[in-house]
Amino acid sequence: MGIFDSLMKAAENTIKKEATKAVTGAAQSIGKGKNRSERFTFSSLPTSLSELQALPEATLDSPFKTAALTLAVLCRYKEDCDATFEMLDFLKGPENVSAYEKQFIKERLEEKFYKPFSFFNGATPENGYKPSTPYTIAIYENPYSFDNENWATLWVKSGGGDNMRSIKLRKKPSTGQWFLNEIQCLSDIRVPASEDPWA
Repeated sequence: MGIFDSLMKAAENTIKKEATKAVTGAAQSIGKGKNRSERFTFSSLPTSLSELQALPEATLDSPFKTAALTLAVLCRYKEDCDATFEMLDFLKGPENVSAYEKQFIKERLEEKFYKPFSFFNGATPENGYKPSTPYTIAIYENPYSFDNENWATLWVKSGGGDNMRSIKLRKKPSTGQWFLNEIQCLSDIRVPASEDPWA
């Protein structure tokens, strides 16, 4: 093989490598999400609107913060559903929790108040979904989380479910804040071991 052939072969290999790198990079950056997650820790969960607003995450300047607060607020439902809806109104920004949404939450949580707790670290069916303290929760994005401008779909993992569940959020461009749009993570999970006749 002559020098010219060697140079051609080297050039072809370089082009192939760069093309492969470019295709891989493009595939990994479809959408704006990068499969990252953010963790939030609360020494206690908010029980009122004033407690919620006092938390540093209440700036709502990232959809991750709003998603984490949504689950923290839902943990209050059993003790005080009115306070829960007042806090959810704050997280929904320009809108209020609709009658339909209130009914949806009631149906999903009645007799299953453990569901929102199941998204926090340490909560399992075996311990009745009692999270570790301080309360820690991870919020995940995927490559499609930010496909639509000013909208986000983020994901949470329940200690009693096999699949990730979603929360939909919407950005208000004039303030840069992210507000709750739709709670999509309250489908059924494994019942606590104490309630499971087969446990």
